[in-house]
Amino acid sequence: MTGEIVVHSTIEGIRHRLADDRARGSSVGFVPTMGFLHAGHRSLMARARSENDVVVTSIFVNPLQFAPVEDLADYPRDLKRDTRLCVEAGVDVLFVPSVEEMYPDPVATSVTVAELSEVLEGTSRPTHFAGVATVVAKLFSIIGPCSAYFGEKDYQQLLVIRRLAADLSMPIRVVGCEIVREADGLAMSSRNIYLSADDRADAPVLRRALDAGVASVEAGGSDPTEVEAVMAGVIAESERAVIDYVAAVSATTLTTERPLAGDVRLLVAVRFDSTRLIDNAGCRVGA
Repeated sequence: MTGEIVVHSTIEGIRHRLADDRARGSSVGFVPTMGFLHAGHRSLMARARSENDVVVTSIFVNPLQFAPVEDLADYPRDLKRDTRLCVEAGVDVLFVPSVEEMYPDPVATSVTVAELSEVLEGTSRPTHFAGVATVVAKLFSIIGPCSAYFGEKDYQQLLVIRRLAADLSMPIRVVGCEIVREADGLAMSSRNIYLSADDRADAPVLRRALDAGVASVEAGGSDPTEVEAVMAGVIAESERAVIDYVAAVSATTLTTERPLAGDVRLLVAVRFDSTRLIDNAGCRVGA
């Protein structure tokens, strides 16, 4: 189902629209975003478009997932541009609720996913995943049965959301989609615009570090400490990059296994001045 995009700003409106679509037998694909869309988001919309009758995209900058010291007020927003991109991608319905619509009262209920939320990003940003899980649970409740599409760039978030949907028996198919990258390997992110010209020039070091880590594992490396040292060594070649973490962990549990075995995920978080970037890559021991 394609045509002129329909914009809803209320929960009642979007629910009524999608109830009508389902009554006609239409399947629903859902792409939740915080806006300032780029080609990575568009790839999620394209996947949703190819697999569903109706495609819904939400744009909502969720205050619950920002710590007080983070960039909520400065987070980039351009609804006019985002709407145009959604139209070009064949999105049928755009959901753009206000903070007051999503949280009319102070939030007394929080959704947390233990263990998966407590490592890596959870250590660096302790309140982040409770905010993500809470808003995603709310969005899933609003949108209803659907296939929901998330990029693998936020790999830990993808695992958290999969576990959330499974544990709460939600009628949601969570679909992970490949990372979309710039020509020089930098993973696309709305935060890339914060990089200075010099930092942007150095930022592909994240991808180079991951490539070196993958090569180490595929060459037989099974000591996570050694693989992490390889990645850290590549990042250290940049004088502008400050490592938050490098990790070689189980792809399903995000725990450190000694020795590494089976499917492995390599993850990095690096700061360039005040801009924090994350990236990851998958590999398999013995591949």
